[in-house]
Amino acid sequence: MRIDPVRYSGAPVGERRPNEMAVYAFLDKLAIPYDRCDHDYANTMEDCKAIEGVLEAPICKNLLLANRKQTDFYLLMMPGDKPFRTKDVTGQLGCARLSFATPEHMERLLGAAPGSASAFELIHDGEGKVQLVLDKELLSQTWISGHPCYSTSTIRVKLADFLEKFLPAVHHQPVVVELPWPETE
Repeated sequence: MRIDPVRYSGAPVGERRPNEMAVYAFLDKLAIPYDRCDHDYANTMEDCKAIEGVLEAPICKNLLLANRKQTDFYLLMMPGDKPFRTKDVTGQLGCARLSFATPEHMERLLGAAPGSASAFELIHDGEGKVQLVLDKELLSQTWISGHPCYSTSTIRVKLADFLEKFLPAVHHQPVVVELPWPETE
């Protein structure tokens, strides 16, 4: 995977998709500083390890989950290297078993391509159909990161700006859960 080794501040210049540019414009409107790394398509946490080095920030794992009927949706943000187990989330949320939402739901609800979900796409959830769920461990970090609708760029913002400026502006209040690390044998 090719990664531009430069960390940029601000929006890219040139041709980008409208949904991606909307994320940059929204952050600019809120006066939230952000850094960006451009790269080839990256949709695995292994791909994201090299991006972490450029951004000097851990990459979050972002999963769009849905209930069995595909009527309730949850965007789970957790440390990128922590394994995901649905039972750890469902019990804390008090909901039935969750599974991955369809690519169609990801595009319709968040304006994001499959494999590119992040909390930055909540700007496209004007109807509030997606509940943001944060692993408590993320609250001890300095930065929050994610793709702006497509897995060809990754951005980071300060956690304080994310919690105090971004989330209120998109009218989303996160639910905080504590996801365990697997026990070592």
